[in-house]
Amino acid sequence: MAKQNVAEQFVDILTRAGVRRMYGVVGDSLNPVVDAIRRNAAIEWIQVRHEETAAFAAAAEAQVTGNLAACAGSCGPGNLHLINGLYDAHRSMAPVLALASHIPSHEIGLGYFQETHPDQLFRECSHYSEMISNPKQMPRLLQTAIQHAVGQQGVSVVTLPGDVADEQAPEKAAETSLVTSRPSIRPGDSDLEKLVKMVDEAEKVTLFCGSGTAGAHAEVMEFAEKVKSPVGHALRGKEWIQYDNPYDVGMSGLLGYGAAYEATHECDLLILLGTDFPYNAFLPDDVKIVQVDIRPEHLGRRSRLDLAVWGDVKETLRCLTPRVRPKNDRKFLDKMLKKHADALEGVVKAYTRKVEKHVPIHPEYVASVLDELADDDAVFTVDTGMCNVWAARYLSPNGRRRIIGSFSHGSMANALPHAIGAQFTDRNRQVVSMSGDGGFSMLMGDFLTLVQYDLPVKVVLFNNSSLGMVELEMLVAGLPSFGTGNKNPDFAAVARACGAYGVRVEKPKQLAGALKDAFKHKGPALVDVVTDPNALSIPPKISADMVTGFALSASKIVLDGGVGRMLQMARSNLRNVPRP
Repeated sequence: MAKQNVAEQFVDILTRAGVRRMYGVVGDSLNPVVDAIRRNAAIEWIQVRHEETAAFAAAAEAQVTGNLAACAGSCGPGNLHLINGLYDAHRSMAPVLALASHIPSHEIGLGYFQETHPDQLFRECSHYSEMISNPKQMPRLLQTAIQHAVGQQGVSVVTLPGDVADEQAPEKAAETSLVTSRPSIRPGDSDLEKLVKMVDEAEKVTLFCGSGTAGAHAEVMEFAEKVKSPVGHALRGKEWIQYDNPYDVGMSGLLGYGAAYEATHECDLLILLGTDFPYNAFLPDDVKIVQVDIRPEHLGRRSRLDLAVWGDVKETLRCLTPRVRPKNDRKFLDKMLKKHADALEGVVKAYTRKVEKHVPIHPEYVASVLDELADDDAVFTVDTGMCNVWAARYLSPNGRRRIIGSFSHGSMANALPHAIGAQFTDRNRQVVSMSGDGGFSMLMGDFLTLVQYDLPVKVVLFNNSSLGMVELEMLVAGLPSFGTGNKNPDFAAVARACGAYGVRVEKPKQLAGALKDAFKHKGPALVDVVTDPNALSIPPKISADMVTGFALSASKIVLDGGVGRMLQMARSNLRNVPRP
């Protein structure tokens, strides 16, 4: 067998861990690794135009597949560009291995050209960040990094000087077994007994669900039925819990709608399931609260808890549901379902009134039509800002669709690079980037990555020529909008100049046809939709405490926002509510 260098051994270990592609930009210190990838049929090098895109793309791939994904940056400025996307991956709990190549090892600490200290720089956005300074370190160190990323669900960073990557790897390196999946975690009996007692004693139970309910839809529904509980969700829980849910009362938080806020505040017992919901101002402080989470460091950091339960949601409910006494009184559940439907009835007209004549186009209308026309298994990637609002209120989950965004890190410009990573996992699956003009233009160069690889991503551009969420924040502070306007080109023309399909939509009647044509196009496509900059949104419940750090306004230009097909679900759920 031919001898390997460290780079070749590095790449072999990644492929054994299930990594099928590495996103990045080539550079001299990275050349040994890129060359090893070139000669390895099990892995593909994906050339992007900006390393930030590489990290976002890896994050999306990891979230879509559930497997380890990888990205890389060359020494100094190259790997520094990774940092924002890695923060997003880490806070989204996406297992990502980042390779930060480094200057020659004998020059470290001497102020060499492009010198940084990546093993230190990435520590805040990773579970593990270490440097390989000797070939004998590599197999065990990389294995440790992989197991941190997979086991703790987040980022690991390996720093590798280019000269070390080019050295001969030690012979007979141990081929260690790699951990590539996580176990289920069951709570202890004493915690389960306490939880059973609390559920049995409570008259009114509400469930509030986050991304930790992924894969536990059936268990949540079974438990909700047994205890007659309303079920609300956070934004990251929407795709996992809202569909086929006769107990749905909507979403709480800054983008919220429906009766989730009331359900969490009017119950006797609130059970937080797999959510690290960051906005404690929306959580009650006068009801009993239980939190169930697979990550113990999340327990109790948002609100006072009466019981902290360490376990994954699925296993916890499997153990809990058979033990609790069934509740027969539906009064609280039915009251919340009625409030939820009434709340949605009250705002639905915001996007249906004269939409066929309203110019600029209502963005709510764009999101509603997009929801209707997109595939049942589409992956939506969503820019931070007002696109988050439209996705939260208009995209209808069904158990097959995915909705990915920078929901915890809150970065601009995430939608396009997330779409790149999502599309590489399956070229035949529809991937739609819901981009704002501000976010899209920030990393617009990587639209060329779509063209280069003929990725059939469909970019739906909500083009209001402004940073809409920032304008709303300024309104709250009593400030005139300043520095928020964008002088944009015809983005459809830009797309065509890049070699992609591009169409501009300025009238509502053009929208459905333009989207259908773009979806039929086999390659990358961009639909530039000119939308109303005055279409802003507020949550259904606000207080002075909630204003801090977010845009809330009583201005007449602020709309409550519609809710799309969620109203149909709420009406359907009301059929089971007894009429007086």
